[in-house]
Amino acid sequence: MKNQPLIYLLLFVILFLGGFIFYQNSNFLKKRQSQEPYFSSSFEEPLSPEYRQPFQVYTFDTPDSLSFAGEAVPLHEEDVRERLDREVHVNAYWHSSTIFLIKRANRWLPQIEPILKKYGIPQDFKYLTVIESGLQNVVSPKGATGFWQLMKGTAKDLGLEVNKEVDERYNALKSTEAACKYLLQAYEKFGNWTAVAASYNMGMRGFSRSVKQQKVTSYYDLLLNHETARYVFRILAIKAILENPKKYGYDLPDNQLYKQPPLKEIKVNKSISKLVDFSLEQGITYKDLKLYNPWLRAKKLTVSKRSKGYTLLIPEKRRGFSD
Repeated sequence: MKNQPLIYLLLFVILFLGGFIFYQNSNFLKKRQSQEPYFSSSFEEPLSPEYRQPFQVYTFDTPDSLSFAGEAVPLHEEDVRERLDREVHVNAYWHSSTIFLIKRANRWLPQIEPILKKYGIPQDFKYLTVIESGLQNVVSPKGATGFWQLMKGTAKDLGLEVNKEVDERYNALKSTEAACKYLLQAYEKFGNWTAVAASYNMGMRGFSRSVKQQKVTSYYDLLLNHETARYVFRILAIKAILENPKKYGYDLPDNQLYKQPPLKEIKVNKSISKLVDFSLEQGITYKDLKLYNPWLRAKKLTVSKRSKGYTLLIPEKRRGFSD
């Protein structure tokens, strides 16, 4: 065959190259195996010995006693202890989320507490809004909105204004007042604050139906849907962590906690056609106006005879303008 010498030459070249590559790789592996392992991403120096210690995860003891709104949690029941144990560890080790809950709680809980006191609601219910929204104006897939996750119809029934221009579910303090009205209605129905908290998640009808069907009255004795079954325990876990953060490994210096800046109130009795221009007239940015008044949902504000005007919060310290 005329092409036979060419075929032999090609095979020789392939075998030679393969042997050369194998030899180089073999020497490289031997060299790497003889070296100390590197942990640094720069591959310049290995990390110091203290960073090579085995990673350790610590567990937390379940409290010997615990209460919600003055009502004892039956921790002598193994099922109850396990459910609380789970939520404490889930939240204690959900570091990024819990850090920001602690930071936001420093700003918002002192503002929520007096409103709860005004309506005679136990202070433990401030932790309900923490687990509902993380103290943020979030919107659920079903449309529940704000710190207290109120549905549009429920919010209106509780006295909040909800329309295209104004949605008071985004007003943390007014929505707290609305939530207090709901909580009082639920307590009148159930006579038990733990049941009230559970009903906030599944509704008064849903909780009443479960009680009737299962012929028990205690939340801790009910077989409930997955979310409501965890609900009160999540509140208890957040209560435990926020009341004693150092016990669970959170030691945030005071200068890292969020604080409410000094704000002044401005009463608005006339419609504002352009909120941007209004902001500039006040010496603030439009962003600041919306930041401290998130319930403003449009670029204008119509003041009707029924509304009796609105109160806007304006930062005393101007941003973006020279004094």
